[in-house]
Amino acid sequence: MKKFLFVDLDDTLFHSLAKCDPADVLQPIAFLKDGSANSYTNARQRAFLDLVGEGMTLIPTTARDRDALARVDYPFAHYRIIDFGGIILAPDGTPDRVWLARMGDDMATALPGLRQVRAVIEDYAQRAGFPARIRLVEDLGLPFYVNVKDADKDLARLDAIEREAVEPWLATAGQDFCLHRNGNNLAVLPKRLNKARAVDYLQARLRDEHGPIMTFGMGDSRSDARFMAACDYAIIPRGTQLSALALGAL
Repeated sequence: MKKFLFVDLDDTLFHSLAKCDPADVLQPIAFLKDGSANSYTNARQRAFLDLVGEGMTLIPTTARDRDALARVDYPFAHYRIIDFGGIILAPDGTPDRVWLARMGDDMATALPGLRQVRAVIEDYAQRAGFPARIRLVEDLGLPFYVNVKDADKDLARLDAIEREAVEPWLATAGQDFCLHRNGNNLAVLPKRLNKARAVDYLQARLRDEHGPIMTFGMGDSRSDARFMAACDYAIIPRGTQLSALALGAL
């Protein structure tokens, strides 16, 4: 029986330098467009990759777009789920056409709302004097979600944007959208855009191709829980947002 690991990347398999333990022996694994390293693995993460690489096929299940995934120094050779589940890349790197058409219809419906919430956030940030970076994230010609980061990584300012701008909009005009927040990363996504939908679709495709399969899901954040629950087993790294929510109370 073939085994597949649907795995988030950032803060799951590797970390930015600011989140790494300085006592660890680090190796760069992901890079910016200028070639400089911005994410690293520690010895435990490298040992984990060696372990699962022996008996499982890794399928990245990430918010990264195609360009950002290509800058991860790991030989992902099978299907890849990117853009929060918006795009599924086949083993040859081409987009899955059935999924692309489905998401094209969904994102066309969502685009007016994405533009509206971006304008709401921009207006609030300007009035509050916050140096927020606000952008509508697109890939392969499709709009997917609005991303907000504070230029100074001041989480209190991002908290205010979430509380005063995003949450009131979600409660009124934005009921078909949801919020993803993890540190200095705030995203407003259409509810039709989620990793779990893509994982469900791809699991069915893998069963058609291979017969019975076993699947594992691994992630660090609250938003990963849905796609992990769609798998046979779930793996949660220690010290993550999801670990605190799922295991901390125990």
